[in-house]
Amino acid sequence: MIKNLISMLVFCLFLNVSAQYKLEKINLREFQSLVHKKDDVLYVVNFWATWCKPCIEELPGFMDVNAYYRDHPKFKMILISFDNKRLLDTKVKRFVEKNNIEADVYLLDDDRNILELLPEIDENWNGAIPSTVFYKNEKKLKFHQLSMTPFELQDLIEAFLE
Repeated sequence: MIKNLISMLVFCLFLNVSAQYKLEKINLREFQSLVHKKDDVLYVVNFWATWCKPCIEELPGFMDVNAYYRDHPKFKMILISFDNKRLLDTKVKRFVEKNNIEADVYLLDDDRNILELLPEIDENWNGAIPSTVFYKNEKKLKFHQLSMTPFELQDLIEAFLE
């Protein structure tokens, strides 16, 4: 009986540790269905890659802000990787685990070239990353190209959560 209880507790602990984030491939249509919802949730979407130095420098601040709002019912942070799709289960996964990324991570995997997809996310996007987009109730509220400080990010979140 005690052995079964201990086994169940270890299993639950393993599930909690391993379920801190999602890591999967999505196409543009699936991405749009993630963020274009009429649910009053603020979706903060950061586009990044493991090979992008400014992205890597920005992510710890984003994770601090994500931790601060994690339990807010109207907040969701999503990371979209521009890494090569073959690297999801190797390089991207190792990066996410090593850096304790606790947001859902998706790798954009579409039949079209990323440069062809950019105008569908923002018509003025030249492809620079990191870039961050804010969505709420099926609307894009703001597109911010290049790095953001945690303070800039938090100010925008506070304004959009009101």
